[in-house]
Amino acid sequence: MNNTAMHSNNQPKMVPVLLCGGSGTRLWPLSRSQYPKQFLRLLGEHSLLQATLLRLKGFPDLGRPVLITNEAHRFLVAEQIREIGVKADILLEPAARNTAPALAAVAAWCCRDGQAPLMLVLPSDHVVADVAAFQQAVARGLPHAVAGQFVTFGITPERPETGYGYIHRGDAVNDGFAIDRFVEKPGVATAQGYLDSGEYYWNSGMFLFRADQYLQTLDQLAPDISAPAQAAVEHARLDLDFIRLDSEAFAACRADSIDYALMEKTDDGIVIPLTAGWNDIGAWDTLCRSASADFSGNTCVGDVIAHDSTNNLIRAESRLVATIGLTDMVVIETADAVLIAPKNRTQDVKKIVEKLKQDGRSEIDLHMHVHRPWGSYQGIVQGDRYQVKRIIVKPGKQLSLQKHHHRAEHWIVVRGTAQVTRGEEMLLLSENESTYIPLGIVHRLENLGKIDLEMIEVQSGGYLGEDDIVRLEDIYGRVS
Repeated sequence: MNNTAMHSNNQPKMVPVLLCGGSGTRLWPLSRSQYPKQFLRLLGEHSLLQATLLRLKGFPDLGRPVLITNEAHRFLVAEQIREIGVKADILLEPAARNTAPALAAVAAWCCRDGQAPLMLVLPSDHVVADVAAFQQAVARGLPHAVAGQFVTFGITPERPETGYGYIHRGDAVNDGFAIDRFVEKPGVATAQGYLDSGEYYWNSGMFLFRADQYLQTLDQLAPDISAPAQAAVEHARLDLDFIRLDSEAFAACRADSIDYALMEKTDDGIVIPLTAGWNDIGAWDTLCRSASADFSGNTCVGDVIAHDSTNNLIRAESRLVATIGLTDMVVIETADAVLIAPKNRTQDVKKIVEKLKQDGRSEIDLHMHVHRPWGSYQGIVQGDRYQVKRIIVKPGKQLSLQKHHHRAEHWIVVRGTAQVTRGEEMLLLSENESTYIPLGIVHRLENLGKIDLEMIEVQSGGYLGEDDIVRLEDIYGRVS
């Protein structure tokens, strides 16, 4: 993947654009607000985000990808693309304004040097089983996009689905169809009629269009989105490997989706039919459609024993899960929460999430295994005035220079070598060595070695929350 703007035949480059927002609440307890579904490895060794980028492999002469995400997930995005060897521009949304402003900012970014590439817009949390069919559909959409039309990819429906919006096709146009209209989520009888007619497609949320054409059309249809989004790019600034959109300008954008702001109003919409094993994994029951099952119809992940059980989804993340006589159920186990529900009730997981939010429970936001830009930590045990964590610091990384008002810490090195700043002291700790950080003392932990630094941290004090961190210096821009 490279940065060149045009093909040798003067056809615009195609830039993959990944929408990396979204919370995936209906996949709780595996999906959390600080680690949502696009970062999960639900169907193999790669996360949904990584799989989205990898399905473009082999597509000729792509431009440098652009990923747009939020502040909370920026380091997750950067780490996941690093793992698969992809270099990309990562834009940070200062506020959630839906897809139309996000894509306007990306389009302005793509056009900043007088370029006018094509934007292939892809949600980062979808599954596409048939990569060849997907790439062929994109190729069929290219001539329409080059000509200035707005291409979307309509999924050929397999069932009378009531959870998706639909697109009604109009007249045939080359390898696609003019868009007659968009239809909201239907009832069962209406959805069956759509399926029987053969004229309707599921709205996939994937698009292909010219960046300059998007901005020009949005200028006419939604200037209260296009103008502030372009201003947000004009005043953007670099921060490490990220592009921070100007917060004041972007916040002025009217929140709206690309469907409502543009696609439903333009006369230049084209739908390309796509049959490629697509799945948006909106809830646990839909995951079963993309996952392989055993001879009893069970989809099992992790340490699972399913006795006399059929047609279940059972996922064990941290311990043995055993079932007896279970049918058509979903069982999802994590280190700090277990979900058990009938398959046909998994849409109601959002009710559990709402209750957790109402009660201020941490299980809505974080796993016990928490990712940080320097590595990760995992809660092991917690008591009234103490807790124990396992800390992993990656080679060459460091925590912020910080202090705590309410807790002291005891660090024990299990593997690797730690450089510790403790007040005015600088310590070098090897395996089986330890140090004590009294309450209020400024400290920092660094890994100068070539292997992961693994430590046990014992915290003690009257308050042990993560917000009791006063950052004085931080290479990741998180200074308090």
